[in-house]
Amino acid sequence: MQHNQEHITLITPDAPLTTETHGGRAKCLQRLVRLDLPVPRTVALSFEAVHRIAAGEAPDMGDLVRGFGDEPLLCVRPSSEDPDWGGPGAVLNIGMNDASYVVLSDRIGKASAAELYMRFVQSFAIHVARLDPDMFDDVSEDPVAGLGQALRAYEEETEEPFPQDTAVQLLEVLRSMARAWEGTTARLLRQAKGAPVDAGLGLVVQEMAYGLGTGECGSGVMQLVNSTTGARQITGRYLSQSQGREALSQGADSLYLERDPRGPSLEELAPEAFAKLKDYLYIMREKLRAEMQAEFTIENGEVYLLDGVRVARNARSAVAISVALAEDGIIPREEALMRVEPRALNELLHRQVDPEAPRDVLARGIAASPGAASGKIVFTANEAQAAEARGEACILVRRETSPEDIRGMHAAAAILTERGGMTSHAAVIGRGIGLPCVVGASDIEFRSKQRQLAFPDGRILSEGDVITIDGNSGEVLAGEPPMLEAARDESFQTLMNWADDIRDIAVRANADTPADAKVARNFRAQGIGLCRTEHMFFELDRLTPMREMIFADSSEDRAAALEVLLPMQRADFIDLFRIMQGQPVCIRLFDPPLHEFLPTDRAGMLELAEALDLPLSDVTRRVEALGEYNPMLGMRGVRLGITVPEIYDMQARAIFEATIEASHEGAPVVPEVMIPLVSACREVELVKGRIDAVAAAVRAETGEDFTYRLGVMVETPRAALRADEIAPQVAFLSFGTNDLTQMTYGLSRDDAGRFMSDYVQQGVYPEDPFHTLDVEGVGELLRIGAERGRSAQNDLVLSICGEHGGNPESIAFCREAGFDYVSCSPFRVPVARLAAAQLAVKDRIG
Repeated sequence: MQHNQEHITLITPDAPLTTETHGGRAKCLQRLVRLDLPVPRTVALSFEAVHRIAAGEAPDMGDLVRGFGDEPLLCVRPSSEDPDWGGPGAVLNIGMNDASYVVLSDRIGKASAAELYMRFVQSFAIHVARLDPDMFDDVSEDPVAGLGQALRAYEEETEEPFPQDTAVQLLEVLRSMARAWEGTTARLLRQAKGAPVDAGLGLVVQEMAYGLGTGECGSGVMQLVNSTTGARQITGRYLSQSQGREALSQGADSLYLERDPRGPSLEELAPEAFAKLKDYLYIMREKLRAEMQAEFTIENGEVYLLDGVRVARNARSAVAISVALAEDGIIPREEALMRVEPRALNELLHRQVDPEAPRDVLARGIAASPGAASGKIVFTANEAQAAEARGEACILVRRETSPEDIRGMHAAAAILTERGGMTSHAAVIGRGIGLPCVVGASDIEFRSKQRQLAFPDGRILSEGDVITIDGNSGEVLAGEPPMLEAARDESFQTLMNWADDIRDIAVRANADTPADAKVARNFRAQGIGLCRTEHMFFELDRLTPMREMIFADSSEDRAAALEVLLPMQRADFIDLFRIMQGQPVCIRLFDPPLHEFLPTDRAGMLELAEALDLPLSDVTRRVEALGEYNPMLGMRGVRLGITVPEIYDMQARAIFEATIEASHEGAPVVPEVMIPLVSACREVELVKGRIDAVAAAVRAETGEDFTYRLGVMVETPRAALRADEIAPQVAFLSFGTNDLTQMTYGLSRDDAGRFMSDYVQQGVYPEDPFHTLDVEGVGELLRIGAERGRSAQNDLVLSICGEHGGNPESIAFCREAGFDYVSCSPFRVPVARLAAAQLAVKDRIG
C-alpha cells in the first residue's frame, strides 16, 4: 500500500530513504530496522509529501491507515534533516475513539485506556485544534472521570464532537504539523539555528507501543555515555505507566536505569528488559559507528525502540566519544579526527558558561577571545591590579586598550571594550594570554567618569558590580552564572597526538612573554612564529629608560639610555630560548610608534618631567612633536629602525648574547630576526647591514660563533608585490595578515567593528576580513608574494603570523599555497593542529 503512494514509504531495510529527502529520524529508524531491532511498524512521509499536505493536498488516508491493520493506535513525529533545527512536537495515541476505548478497556484496563484517550484528546485540542490549554485545568485526575470532562470541554469549545475516524484524526495531525513547520515563526527560528530557508520536514507515522497497561509498562531514554564528559556511563531515566519522553519531565517519579544507591532502578524492576536495552545500544554503537540514545517503550515487559539519535554532546564529550570509538576499532583514527569541529576545542581549553544555565544578557559585542569569566567591573589597569592583589576577580572595562594596559589585562579575568574588532589590541592580547574578551560593544554607553555602564535595556551597572563576559558568544551577562571548567584530559591529548601524526604543515605560536611561551610549549607548538618585543618595554622598570631614549638628542645619548635596557632584553630572550628548548623563535624587532610610550595627560607629563629633570614645557613640546595624524601608517617598524637605528642595534645584541648563553645550557639556538613593516628592498639592506655588524661585534667580543636567520614581516601590499627583490636578502617571509588586511582594504582594524556586522549582513563582504582571511583580495597578495619570493629563492620559508593563522579556512589556503607553517595565539594552537590534520585527511581520501 504505502509503496504505491509516491513519497509515502513503509520503512523497510531496502526502502528508498535518505536524510536529504525524508529526514534524519526516518533514516535512523531504517538503520534500526536493518539491524533487526524491535521497531514498531513505521511509515515515512518525505519532505515533498509534507509540503503537499501543508498546501492542502491530502494523500489517500484510508490506504495509509489500513497498512497498520485494524483499529491501530498511531503516533506522528517530525523528521527534519538536522534535529537541531527543531520541529513540531510529537502527537501520540492517534486512533483513540469511543470504540477503541471499549476494546482497550478489556485488554489493558479501563483506567489505562481512559488515560490513553484523554491524553490524545488534550494533545489534539492543543496542537491541532489550537485550543487554549487552560480549558483542561479543571479536568479530574481520575482518568475515567477526566476523559468525559475532556471530551465535553472539547465539544463545548469547538461546537462539534471529537473526531472518531482514525483517518480524519491522522490527516488533521499531519496537516497541523506540516503547516506549523512552514509558518513564519518556525521558519525564522530555524534560520536562526543555521537552517536554509527552504529546509524540508519529513514525518514518521508509527504504530504505538502503549507504555500503559497491565504488567510492566512505561517509557524512557537510555544511552551508554555521559553527554557532558563522554565517560562510559549508562544514563537516562525510565517512568512506569508513561509515554514518549515523560520520564525526563521535571517532577516525574522516574527510575534510574542501572542500580543506583540514590533510588530504585529499571535494572531491579525489570532486569530482562534492562539487559535487552543494553544489548540493543551496544549493537547500535558498533553497527551505526556512533554513540546513540534510544527512546524506548516497555509493554508487558517487551522492549520497543521508538527512535535512535546520536547522543547530544559538547566538545569535551565529542572528543572522548570519537577517541573511544577509534580505540575500540569501530572507526579509524582519521574518522575520529574528522568528527571533532576544530573551533569546538575552545570549549575544552577555556572555562565556559554552563549551557544549561539561564542567561541574563545585558548586551552583545564581537566575540574576540573565547572562554568565559565573571568578576567585578573595574575601569583602569591599576584598579585591575589592585583587585588581583586583593584576590578579587575583575572585568577590565575600557573604551579600547593600549599597550600600557598590559599589566591590568594580565590581572583581569576578562576584558570588555566599547571599540575594536577581531584584530584590535584587546582581541589580540586576549587570545594570546587565553583571556575571555568581548570588543566593539558599542550598544553599551561607557560612562568612565561616573564609573558606570549604561546598557540598552536601561539597566545601569557601576564599578564593583558583577558581570560575566562570554567570549564565545560575544555576550555580556548580568551576575555570575554557573561555569564549566576547562578539560584537557587524556582523550584530548590522544586526539592531538593523532592529529600531529598526520598533519603536514607546521604550527607555531605567537608568544611575547615566558608565560605565553610556556602555554605554547604545553600545547606542542613547533616554535614561536612571532615574538612582539614592544610589550617588553611597558614594565615600570623599563618605561623610564625607554622615555629617556626617546628624549635623547644624540645617538650617543640614545645608546646610553638603551644600554640600561640591554640586560633586560637579553634576559627576556634567554627565558624564551630556554622554554622553547632549541625550537625556532622568531623575534620581531621593535614595531610601534614611539608616542605609545609617552603620557597623554598633564599629570603623566609632569611625572615624566620630574623623572627626566626637564621643564614641563620641554616635555609637552616633545610629546606633541612626536604625535602623528595616522601613527599606524607613520614612523613605526623598519622606518623607526632606520631613523633611530640604536633601538635595533640594542635588540640585535640582546638576541645574539642570549643565543650564546642559552646555547651553553641546552640545545643550540638559531634565532630568527624579523624586520617589520618593510615596503622597499633598500630598507632590508640598511637594517641587514647593521644587524650583521652587531653579530660580528658579538662574535669578536665573546669568541663564540652562532648563526641566525633574518627575515621580513610582509604586511604592506608593496612588500608582497616586490617579494622577488626582497627574497634574496632574507631566509624567510612571514605574512602579517592583520596589517596586510588593514592596508589592502583601507580599513582600520580597530574601528571596522562598528560597521562590519552591517557589511556582512548586507553581503558587502562574505565575512569579516579580520576574522576570516580574504582569499580573493588579501590572499591574492599572499600568492603573489609567495610565488615571486620563491622564484628568486626556492628555499625561502613562508608563513603567516597574523591572527588568521589559527583559522581553519586560512590554514587550508596556506597549505594549498605551499606555506611552511602558520603561527597563531597559543590557545589557538590545538585548533590549528586539528584543522591541519583534517585537511591532510581530506587530501588522502580525495
